[in-house]
Amino acid sequence: MTPLGAEIAALIRHGGPIGVDRYMALCLGHPVHGYYRTRDPLGVQGNFTTAPEISQMFGELVGAWVAYVHGRMGRPDPLILVELGPGRGTLMADALRALRVAAPGVRVSLHLVETSPVLRDVQARALAGTDPTWHAGLETLPEGPAIFIANEFFDCLPVCQFERRPSGWHERQVGLGPEGGLVFGLAPEPAVEIEAPGTEGALLSVPGAGLALMRTLARRLRATGGTLLAIDYGHVRPGFGDTLQALAGHRFADPLAAPGEADLTHHVDFAALARAARAEAATILGPVEQREFLLALGLLERAERLKARATADQVLTIDSAVERLTDASLTGMGSLFKVLAVTGQDLGPLPGFPEA
Repeated sequence: MTPLGAEIAALIRHGGPIGVDRYMALCLGHPVHGYYRTRDPLGVQGNFTTAPEISQMFGELVGAWVAYVHGRMGRPDPLILVELGPGRGTLMADALRALRVAAPGVRVSLHLVETSPVLRDVQARALAGTDPTWHAGLETLPEGPAIFIANEFFDCLPVCQFERRPSGWHERQVGLGPEGGLVFGLAPEPAVEIEAPGTEGALLSVPGAGLALMRTLARRLRATGGTLLAIDYGHVRPGFGDTLQALAGHRFADPLAAPGEADLTHHVDFAALARAARAEAATILGPVEQREFLLALGLLERAERLKARATADQVLTIDSAVERLTDASLTGMGSLFKVLAVTGQDLGPLPGFPEA
């Protein structure tokens, strides 16, 4: 058992089983043993690869999108640009390069919401010369209209899970098995706050942390202006099923096997996020598939410009990146990943999103 696993087991022995949301929070954010607190999880040497790490084109297109939205917002000066969970800083570095080309002279006040000291160091190197300010949460961000970018951020926020039994929906919990290992179980009493219909055995995920964050962001956007661009893997229609997953060494793993040593994520419920934002009177665009969004922003055209001055090996790399980012298969990034925009005011049609 990992050091964090032993600590969680002791916690359960003392206080009883814990919810999946608390388990996720401990695995990812424990101050000593948390997955994101102790390592750089991205790239070949990490446990997963995000779109910005696949190709510079991804971040560049996001930067061009930011430039357009900044103009629609009336070009506030400076542009408060915030990234939630910036990873290695790759997306932001590429986006800033494109932003400066599309909007020469723009002054950027850059803010990064990141709790991992390891990733903060990586981000500082990737974004040298941009003078970013780091924040542990939204509370310390400066006031004013802002553009928020959240790429693969909502998927790692803790979720509660509930299983349908004859007596109602019972919270799924993490407890101890007969031999002392971590096992999934159910709370003995049904959760009275869950009233959704469902067949016996159905599993329901409730992204409480993500919904709370979305409501907070939507309220801010309504009060001070601005836009959120959220890109993540997930679904657009409500449904049942277990989408909690662990990744270690670019492979799926048992979520309970090695707490703190694997990334824990879940499919983002974009319909629920959109409802949360609409409840705060924000304007919603999308969600659309990543493939549709990137192609509408000019991914193929950007690829051709890059290939015009590339070596033969580089051309193959660019083509491979385009294929991977737009893969329309059921599990491909082009269809599995969705893009959602939330605005505090009606900015009209925005690039990458079909007109209503």
